[in-house]
Amino acid sequence: MENNTSLQQQLLEAGVHFGHLRKKWNPKMLPYIFAEKKGIHIIDLNKTTEHLQETAAALKQIARSGKKIMFVGTKKQAKEIVTECARKINMPYVTERWLGGMLTNFNTVRKSVKKMQNIDKMLGDGSAESLTKKEKLTLGRDRDKMDKVLGGISQLGRVPAALFIIDIGHEHIALAEAKRLGILTFGMVDTNCDPNKVDFAIPSNDDATKSIAIITQYITAAIAEGLAERQAAKDEEVEESTDDEKERKAARIQAEAESEAGRGGRGGAPRGQGGPGGPGGHQAKRRVPGGGQRRGGGR
Repeated sequence: MENNTSLQQQLLEAGVHFGHLRKKWNPKMLPYIFAEKKGIHIIDLNKTTEHLQETAAALKQIARSGKKIMFVGTKKQAKEIVTECARKINMPYVTERWLGGMLTNFNTVRKSVKKMQNIDKMLGDGSAESLTKKEKLTLGRDRDKMDKVLGGISQLGRVPAALFIIDIGHEHIALAEAKRLGILTFGMVDTNCDPNKVDFAIPSNDDATKSIAIITQYITAAIAEGLAERQAAKDEEVEESTDDEKERKAARIQAEAESEAGRGGRGGAPRGQGGPGGPGGHQAKRRVPGGGQRRGGGR
């Protein structure tokens, strides 16, 4: 992460400080407004930098814990940027249209996603070959339509842990659903919105492409760091478990060897039951010249 001075310079060059006209402002944004110039409010970049770093740190921790963060940006200026950044870190995103109930009625939305995946399977494995040309064409169109709206959440198995929103005023339905479910919300907030509606607000210009890009890319980099740390921790755990397994195996082999050595040391005839002629043993019969036998110790 860059130091505050260089970051502020980049934000300034991207036009993050430009707000809306004074007549459109929300009074609750007053703490984040630096000045007014030609009827336009200027956002305080010191506050922007502070809140951006705070937001990035929070999202990094969420990513490190393995939870999903959904990117929401259906504005024309934000679509491509949000799609690119979300795909880069394999996070769900919505850039076309927010379907009512996408979070509050998630099970029904998942059914639509499964239907889309089944169509993909049919078209892929050749089972759609039995359909007529018109039926296949209709099926393909339905699939494209669903992919346009649901493609970004096709791999989302459950409700995300957080939402990162571009323009909380424009995405008010998504914000309301997240609040209803108690999902953490992060968003870019311009001078015409209420910053108290989100848990983490980034006071910034949410209309300019450059402004959206620099904020979203900064957030994406922080999430990527969290994911990298999570992977490193996993690798370390695997390595430790492998080392532990090796130690246990070595200890088991050593114990078996010691046990075998102990059994070998106690081998042979038991004491008091020696071989022939030995202490406690029977005397062997001996043949003597001239035939006959006599027991040892003749008469």
